[in-house]
Amino acid sequence: MPLKSAWPCLPLLLAVAGAAHALEPPAVVYPQLPAQGRDAAAFVPSGWTLEFERRGDLNGDGRADLLLVLKMADPRNVLDNSGFGPDRFDTNPRMLAVAFAEGDGYRLALRDHTLIPRPDSPNMEDYLDGGEPAIARGAFSVNLHQFASAGSWSTSETTFQFRYGQGCFQLIGYDVHGMHRGSGEVHELSVNYLTGKAKTSDGSIEDDALRTRWRQLPKQPLRCLGQVGDGLAFDPGVERD
Repeated sequence: MPLKSAWPCLPLLLAVAGAAHALEPPAVVYPQLPAQGRDAAAFVPSGWTLEFERRGDLNGDGRADLLLVLKMADPRNVLDNSGFGPDRFDTNPRMLAVAFAEGDGYRLALRDHTLIPRPDSPNMEDYLDGGEPAIARGAFSVNLHQFASAGSWSTSETTFQFRYGQGCFQLIGYDVHGMHRGSGEVHELSVNYLTGKAKTSDGSIEDDALRTRWRQLPKQPLRCLGQVGDGLAFDPGVERD
């Protein structure tokens, strides 16, 4: 499989392992969210649930904004599974939303259903098991967890960090930690898109320290969250040695 960058290989290899045992979830229609609401519940569409809610200032006005993860709750998306994993597998998708505090309520600033992939492989653990979305220092982060109970020895944790600027939530940080559970081989990548610097680290869990290299990336505009797409298929733009 040709790759634009060698660094997405760990997430993609896990995705391939999951695809070997992938189900075919029913098609869904992602609803629009209200432009305004008095609280977090106001942004939850009918047939969906509020899975995570975080509060913090995301646009620098000193008021606490909302970071929400919404999950569809349609029983038709819970499928029978005869292979590895649970007998009944939940393929209900998620949406990520941000609402800025405004007046006596909130104004919708972000709606995205691509960054957090929809579950389709019963042998893969929940993509959000690695940590809940969080707000810190005016930015928010989303961590995607990959662990296969069958089909792959590789595991990874991939974290995206976004900050509001130029009218959208811009990707300012990307980190991936990958490990092979059989060999103990470790690969890490940390990218700061504000400075244009990337750190790559390789080695083994048996090493006292990983081999680390720094590089300067070509100057380019920051990407908005909507340009990232599926978080597990994202190319960070860093070539490996």
